[in-house]
Amino acid sequence: MASSITAPAPTKSDTAALRRLYFLRFAFATVWAVLVFASAHTLSPLSATLLVIYPLFDVACAVVDIRSAKANRGPVRGLYANVALSALTTAGLVAAATSGIPAVLRVWGAWAITAGVVQLIVGALRRRRGMAGQWPMILSGAISTLAGASFIAQAGKTNASLGTLAGYAFLGGVFFLVSALRLGQSDRTDRIAV
Repeated sequence: MASSITAPAPTKSDTAALRRLYFLRFAFATVWAVLVFASAHTLSPLSATLLVIYPLFDVACAVVDIRSAKANRGPVRGLYANVALSALTTAGLVAAATSGIPAVLRVWGAWAITAGVVQLIVGALRRRRGMAGQWPMILSGAISTLAGASFIAQAGKTNASLGTLAGYAFLGGVFFLVSALRLGQSDRTDRIAV
């Protein structure tokens, strides 16, 4: 997942692109969470569509992140893993949506665990050097892994609901917001130091 080659320090354009992406992810997660929470107790066509849209959006964001990282010679292996995981999750959610909320929770839980591990590795091993905004992503990856296990456990209960997915997505969005703000703070500190 993470390359053994150390990436060069990120450029200001890399940091700015990452900040914009994180702000977008926060806004998307917030709107998505509100819509899913409003329909959390049933698996309607709207909620099924929302469930499939989320990992597709994640794929799109990872592709943007890959392009930015490649342009700045940054790490991309973990991002490719993220694209693959999110694409597989999209297919899994399409199938699970026909089986009910417990199946959706199992697929989402597996995605949260694997994506959380990738995010944790990328954040901790590849990006923490020179990018102050990555510590929230490291914490988010750890929380994602634990949340995924709780989704799988919740799938076995009789009162399974999509509400926990809405809370999970919103919390993830908050981590993206914090990261964007920290990256902006890091940029201002760099400009003052110059």
